Amino acid sequence: MYLYSKLEEYNKNINIAFIGCGKFISMFLSQYNHLKKIKIDTIIDLDIKRAKSNCIKSGLNKETVEQINFSNSLDSVLDRNIEIFIEATGNPLVGTQHAYKIISNQKNIIMVNVEADILCGKHLSDLAIQNNVIYSMAYGDQPSLILEQIEWARLNGFHVTCAGKGTKYHSSFEYSTPDNVWDNYGMTREEAKNAGMNPKMFNSFVTGDKSSIEMAAVANASNLKCPKNGLTYPPIGVYDIANNLIPKSDGGIIDYDGQVEVISSIDHDKKNIPNDLRWGVYIVLKAQNNYVKNCFKEYGMITDKSGQFSAIWRPYHYIGLELAQSIYSIALDKKPTGQTKYFNADVISVAKKDLNIGDILDGEGGFAARGRLVTSQESVKSNYLPLGLTDGAIMKKKIKKDKHIKLDDVDINWKKEVLIAREYQKKLIKW
Repeated sequence: MYLYSKLEEYNKNINIAFIGCGKFISMFLSQYNHLKKIKIDTIIDLDIKRAKSNCIKSGLNKETVEQINFSNSLDSVLDRNIEIFIEATGNPLVGTQHAYKIISNQKNIIMVNVEADILCGKHLSDLAIQNNVIYSMAYGDQPSLILEQIEWARLNGFHVTCAGKGTKYHSSFEYSTPDNVWDNYGMTREEAKNAGMNPKMFNSFVTGDKSSIEMAAVANASNLKCPKNGLTYPPIGVYDIANNLIPKSDGGIIDYDGQVEVISSIDHDKKNIPNDLRWGVYIVLKAQNNYVKNCFKEYGMITDKSGQFSAIWRPYHYIGLELAQSIYSIALDKKPTGQTKYFNADVISVAKKDLNIGDILDGEGGFAARGRLVTSQESVKSNYLPLGLTDGAIMKKKIKKDKHIKLDDVDINWKKEVLIAREYQKKLIKW
């Protein structure tokens, strides 16, 4: 808190580097001219021409771009005077390798790459502690904003009953592909192209892959539980959150008193619901005694019928436009804006179509598989294939549509760092 006040007294530059220069980072770049003390030292991208173009489109002038070091290799910049790296490739395998190198070189890292975080984040977070550096979630992404609300609630003595986000979800969207994503997302192909939006990445939002990934990240940072049978996406407006996202034993719809859940902005007929939370985040909190319960009523707080549960929400998240919060938090307070502390949750793979021997899977938001949120115990016990390992995996068995894919069903070209991380995390599971 009060980072801006601290910043006014800070007399050094904060040197940063980006790995990947897509939509999220372009949003940050659009704010760059208005940020104090942050200096972009390096941008690493496989397509340097495109990265420079994104800088110009985001509002950086040519002189500023010319002062940035561009590279297509992380190894070539690790010895530069860079305080914080921001990993934003979206590739869980490559992202894990990048994080391992950065942490091992005793540099701080912000993981925009939530996919890598839920695959290997507990190992990477522990590795960062061992190297006396900071491993942080990215502020602006919904997991960090949800955790901020959870921290506030717990700090002030409330019990967190449920936490999550809103999205536009329908069960039929689970079979969406990059070819038809924009019809389901709610915009034209041309609009998406002009905005620089990657169809495969944004398809992961539509299918529910991203929601499962983000809720796994929240569960692994907050110690909240997963729903028993994956996310259910109830269509609920903000004024009904406190009345519904409470345990079934209290008249609500969730499995546990202390879990994650995602709500939908459209109903089962694909009609928009009133007062939706498509772009926002929420928590449900529980009064610990009758005095607090009475305070809820006296001060006009929205509650469930019993008056015991209340909810707070934030209607929007500003994505990359808010990333500076993480940078300043690390530089000024030496604190992450969200950090993986547990291996409670995993996202496993479900076939989106009939898969045959020799088929090559194409990862999150692709044509072949979708993600489902489960406990880490269930994932490991059943030997399920984590969604983060699907990109490039080759089927060696036939799998029917809607069936779970197991590790034994595929050939994987394991990255050493990923294998080490997964084995490390498996040993942490309490049976």
